Amino acid sequence: MTDPKFAIRLAKAEDLAAIQQLFVDTIRSVCSSDYNEQEIAVWVSSIQNIARWNDKLTSTYFIVAEHEATIVGFASLADKEYFDLLYVHKDYQRMGVAHKLYTQIELEAIKRKAEILNVEVSKTAIGFFEKMGYQVVAKQSNVKKDVAIVNYKMSKKLDSQENVHQEENSKIFERNELNF
Repeated sequence: MTDPKFAIRLAKAEDLAAIQQLFVDTIRSVCSSDYNEQEIAVWVSSIQNIARWNDKLTSTYFIVAEHEATIVGFASLADKEYFDLLYVHKDYQRMGVAHKLYTQIELEAIKRKAEILNVEVSKTAIGFFEKMGYQVVAKQSNVKKDVAIVNYKMSKKLDSQENVHQEENSKIFERNELNF
């Protein structure tokens, strides 16, 4: 695939099935070198909580990246300072999708006057977030269904000088013109 074009848009309720499938497929393939089968099984079982997923779609700033009308990634911002989700389809890794989704989430946080962004990331995603300027605050062990799953709490202070430039860029998204 050479230089595919992507569009970013707000998620819709009818996207839920595709988002959940991408979530499961990404964890099973992309995270398999960092987590064992039992950890992955517990992690992906969270899609069974449909009410929680519907709540995320309706109560957070939730965006998707599309390629030829197929959702290839998604991200969400809860409140103004919590970067909740960032997942990219296994076949679209290292193509700039995560970076574009990340940038749009950060722009939205800035628009909401956030001074810091907090995130909890997997072992798989820690390198990406470090490149985006995040610092590890704590290593965590979350126990679900008697299985401990390690992740990292990270944070990034948002620079007010950078914010002015990024607010200009966010106007492009508001006009539904964010294509890359």
